[in-house]
Amino acid sequence: MTRQSKTLSRMKQTEMTETIRNLPKRADPILRVVPGPADINANGHIFGGWVLGVMDQAGGIVAGRVSQGPCATVAIEKMEFIAPILLRDIISVYASLERRGRTSMGIRIEVIATRARGQQEVKVTEGLFTFVALDEEHKPRALPAG
Repeated sequence: MTRQSKTLSRMKQTEMTETIRNLPKRADPILRVVPGPADINANGHIFGGWVLGVMDQAGGIVAGRVSQGPCATVAIEKMEFIAPILLRDIISVYASLERRGRTSMGIRIEVIATRARGQQEVKVTEGLFTFVALDEEHKPRALPAG
């Protein structure tokens, strides 16, 4: 790594750390997980698919609460990877209802990595997932009044 790329890397990390300090206070995370060695790719970062799976689980928990029953992921409308997740990071997944339709709901999901023994928090990704409430025949059903 050249001196210039090391300097740019440090600047980007400082910028990401400053970004997290300016984020609003959140409710408790829906999930908190620690990725393992099997979740790491050749670049030393966590697989994007692993992150998507964790986000889908957290979104499903919120969607199940809202729908008061089974639901399914039908779309990921927006997904943005902001920073890599590293092997020793503690991952906190925050999810909340953003919009509500007749049978579907949009769940905003945000992932924060805690690193450096709790001294640093970095927003690593966020997305908007759409879930549909399902009936006993796995067909869309109306959401309960809420």
